Amino acid sequence: MIESHEINHHIQKHIISVLLYSEFARFRDLRPSKTDTNLFTYHLQVLIKAGFVNKSEQGYGLSQTGLQYVDRVSTEKMVVRSQPKIISMLLIQNSGGDVLLQKRNKQPYINVWTLPYGKLHIDDATIMAAAQREAHEKLGIDGQPMTHVGDAYIRVHGQSSLLSTTLSHIFRFNKDDIVITDNLQWVQPHKLTQYRLAPAVESIVARSFFNDAYFFEEYDETWA
Repeated sequence: MIESHEINHHIQKHIISVLLYSEFARFRDLRPSKTDTNLFTYHLQVLIKAGFVNKSEQGYGLSQTGLQYVDRVSTEKMVVRSQPKIISMLLIQNSGGDVLLQKRNKQPYINVWTLPYGKLHIDDATIMAAAQREAHEKLGIDGQPMTHVGDAYIRVHGQSSLLSTTLSHIFRFNKDDIVITDNLQWVQPHKLTQYRLAPAVESIVARSFFNDAYFFEEYDETWA
């Protein structure tokens, strides 16, 4: 998985911004005007030591870590962009038509009920592989056949600002032998309103009952 620190110093940002548009650059091309050479050298070495920049016979260039980093930053301000969270979400029903809900144990939306889900990882080979991994990690299920039935784009507003934005790939399958706990419950679809649900959960369950081969919906909700 890709893990890297955010680059905050203006000299280091300048170096990265130059290399963003150059395959290789010379020392003098990277140094901002009117910047002390020793100070610039220090920050260039910081980037090299941190693994963002490589030095070769051709000059200085972005390393693999550097390439991964610039893929996530804005080109104007050189800061990491706030991007929608991408998840795989599992819509599971038993033979009686009940829907499986899982209780969240962290913020945002702590202690509310949602469909089992998890973030996509950079090393997930496919979206299906991500869903299979989440079924294993969250429920101990391996090799479960499932169908990618739709996508949902969920934007949630707090009292004064946007709280979260999520793109959810929804996978559906039927299964009876899931062990129920205090944080994992079967719920009849018409009783979902009796639970405090995470944003869009009820809407996603209802939309899936149309039984389209594939659907896409956008939800804009407010969270008190």
